[in-house]
Amino acid sequence: MRHSTRVPYDPGVTSPANQVEAMATGNDLFKLYRYDPSLAAAILFIILFLLITAWHSFILLRTKTWFFIPFVLGGFCQWIGYVGRAVSSVQSPNWTVKPYIIQTLLPLVAPALYAASIYMILGRIIMITQGEHHSIIRRKWLTKLFVLGDVISFILQAAGGGIMASGTKESLELGEHIVIGGLVVQVLFFSLFASTAAVFHVRMRKLPTTRVLSTIIPWEAFLAVLYLASALIMIRSIFRLVEYAQGNDGYLVSHEVYLYVFDSVLMFATMCLFAWKHPNAINRWAKDEHGSDFELP
Repeated sequence: MRHSTRVPYDPGVTSPANQVEAMATGNDLFKLYRYDPSLAAAILFIILFLLITAWHSFILLRTKTWFFIPFVLGGFCQWIGYVGRAVSSVQSPNWTVKPYIIQTLLPLVAPALYAASIYMILGRIIMITQGEHHSIIRRKWLTKLFVLGDVISFILQAAGGGIMASGTKESLELGEHIVIGGLVVQVLFFSLFASTAAVFHVRMRKLPTTRVLSTIIPWEAFLAVLYLASALIMIRSIFRLVEYAQGNDGYLVSHEVYLYVFDSVLMFATMCLFAWKHPNAINRWAKDEHGSDFELP
């Protein structure tokens, strides 16, 4: 993780490597990386995310928990993203744009894919416990509302990341603002989601439904998993929000270790959490209750 020497951009330089290394106006400088990316760290997380994604893919196909497809796709985004990072580490310091785009964009949007599946779990918990009257949002609209917010967040982050990769100072600034907007949307909707789950939890404990009293449904265990997963993604999103707010020459973006501590490790932990407590059991009860594998109105 050696720090790169900051070299002012020379408009007369035509080398492709130098063209993507720095773009500047006046004294402003944009570099794809402000350190030499660690090949060992990238390979480690390629392996970790590849293994956990393979396991989730196996469970998905075996149990036919189709609503968890976005979550698994998020895993694919992670390990492919770190492949791009590994390529960049080999190219250092003559980085090219394509691996940079891959390692920037795919891990950035992966948590939005996780969130899409996580939001659907709460709707299923409410359905199997027959506790819709305890929810501050009707189950009919619950999943639709949060997935809509998630789609907006995903589009903003993906669009912002794509614009940033186009290579001009103006597009960098515009892309950063759009990504920040997407992260703000993600944090707001996750906060509302956690609040909705907590209110439902408190009300159900005070006045449990007949279904909860008469059957053994581990609804509280799954809510605990939702709380923990939401906290992990929230911490990661706040980190990313601060990182982008600081700009391309900020402290966080200049030190690789923070990316791995506050993004890579947390997102791997999220995938491990749902490998340990997979929602296929919730899905089975939901199918028995509703007669379908999908979150219907």
